[in-house]
Amino acid sequence: MTSFVLPHELHGAGTHKVFAVHGWFADRSAYAPVLPDLDRTAFQYALVDLRGYGAARDAAGAYTTAEAAADLLALADRLGWEQFSVIGHSMGGGVAQRLLALAPRRLRRIVGVSPVPASGLPLPGDQWGLFADAAHRPENRRAILDFTTGSRRPAAWLDRMVARSLARSDPKAFRAWLDSWAGEDFHAEVEGATVPALAVTGALDPALSAGLMAQTWMRWYPHGCHHEFPAAGHYAMDETPLDLIAVVEAFLREDDEDREDASDEVGEETRPAARGESARAAGESV
Repeated sequence: MTSFVLPHELHGAGTHKVFAVHGWFADRSAYAPVLPDLDRTAFQYALVDLRGYGAARDAAGAYTTAEAAADLLALADRLGWEQFSVIGHSMGGGVAQRLLALAPRRLRRIVGVSPVPASGLPLPGDQWGLFADAAHRPENRRAILDFTTGSRRPAAWLDRMVARSLARSDPKAFRAWLDSWAGEDFHAEVEGATVPALAVTGALDPALSAGLMAQTWMRWYPHGCHHEFPAAGHYAMDETPLDLIAVVEAFLREDDEDREDASDEVGEETRPAARGESARAAGESV
């Protein structure tokens, strides 16, 4: 019996490998708005469908961030990715942090796009009912989408996002995922992690806000940083795709620059010895 493999698609052929993990309302098509303008020379992106979504809509599972992190690590092994970065939107940001807890030495960088904190996202009673019933009530999904984008997006966009969410998620899995990303607190497992970590948020999103990132992400990660998009809400991929690409890929490139600088330093340290060895070799051969 073969083990489960996360459905995925690869874009680009760069040496910097990057997972892109979707959120609660979508499958890997969440990243469709940014795909045409990604740097495919520097990076190779793997867009995945988590269990219960897209091509994995019927996949059995626990539907937890911990399970998803293990699935991603297994996929990295299958792809031959020894080290990689990970981008996660919303719920996918929780998955990215679970992956940080599971395999910190294999991660180059992590990016959370409106990420759910590793401490979860406690919801008051009325909000919990809104979110829990969204598994079977399209109007709840629409209300959540409208609220988290500042009630500024066109009705047609809201309707399209709801239709995509319904078509590409299994209701039972959708509901089970809520218990994991909203209710589980594992921040003690990642607090102090030194992997560079970028959180991007939208000023129009009242839930996963800059203030929440200051209380969580920026406190936990010594090499954490934050960027806010003034004209975006919770869905930066749709609302400000080019700005999102610019900020995220600039952050990812810093890792490549750091590695080049480290390589140059090693080269400077070894060059004199190398020259001396060459000179000795030349003298011996004469």
